[in-house]
Amino acid sequence: MLLSSESTGPVEDHRPDEHVFPNLPTTGAHIGRYTNAQHYNDGLFSEVFKALDPDVHSDGKGSLVALKITTPSMMTPPHDSRREARILTTAKHESIIPLLETFQEAGGRLVLGFPFMPFGLDGLLQRSQLTDDSRRSILKDLFSGLLHIHNLGIIHRDIKPANILLASPTGPAYIADFGIAWSASDHASEPTDEKILDVGTTCYRPPEVLFGHQAYGTSLDMWAAGCVAAQVICLHGQTVFDAGDLGSELALIKSIFETLGTPDLDVWPVRLPPH
Repeated sequence: MLLSSESTGPVEDHRPDEHVFPNLPTTGAHIGRYTNAQHYNDGLFSEVFKALDPDVHSDGKGSLVALKITTPSMMTPPHDSRREARILTTAKHESIIPLLETFQEAGGRLVLGFPFMPFGLDGLLQRSQLTDDSRRSILKDLFSGLLHIHNLGIIHRDIKPANILLASPTGPAYIADFGIAWSASDHASEPTDEKILDVGTTCYRPPEVLFGHQAYGTSLDMWAAGCVAAQVICLHGQTVFDAGDLGSELALIKSIFETLGTPDLDVWPVRLPPH
């Protein structure tokens, strides 16, 4: 779920009739104590509003926040906003998006509040706005954040440019959207050897997930981060692997094998489940 915008001004709502929660306000309303809420983006099980926190500054100008609105009872695995909040509380780090607070709203909704980040890595890649210094800074923050959560037994499971948000085009960068993250210490996560395979996004998904290996670990994030690093460093924003127009798993496997070669037991000694 993208929580950034390239502008701090009003956000035009291009899909006002297609919201996940159509009875929520689209502009100018209050959500909790936050004011001037404006619909920004939709996810599969959430909506994001851009709003003002009027209590942050005494000058009356407030501070921009992103409010991720979910209904936990309507979510299906691996999506879980309550688990997301617990993981973010545990995973505090300078390269992880800070969770400011959570609060309940009518209708069983859970709201997660974050600082509003004005840039996303996907947008910077699309507009070729990265410099050598910003590339180094962003990737340093990405891998620093991954090292931290992996040491805590947390797997993000959806690393991609859209989930790397920035305070400025040169950083700092933050890993965001832990909505499908897995944690060894969280009771709502699947058993270690029975993890859900429907994780990741198209061309950032690793071979072990594509071939049904449910005991995958942090290497899932590292594969995706390597794909992001290649985009940032040398591919001018293009992806390393191609899943085709329809996001086909077979097309992605074919692209991986054509790019890296067909794996064998020496380079990939992973025991796959029988089929």
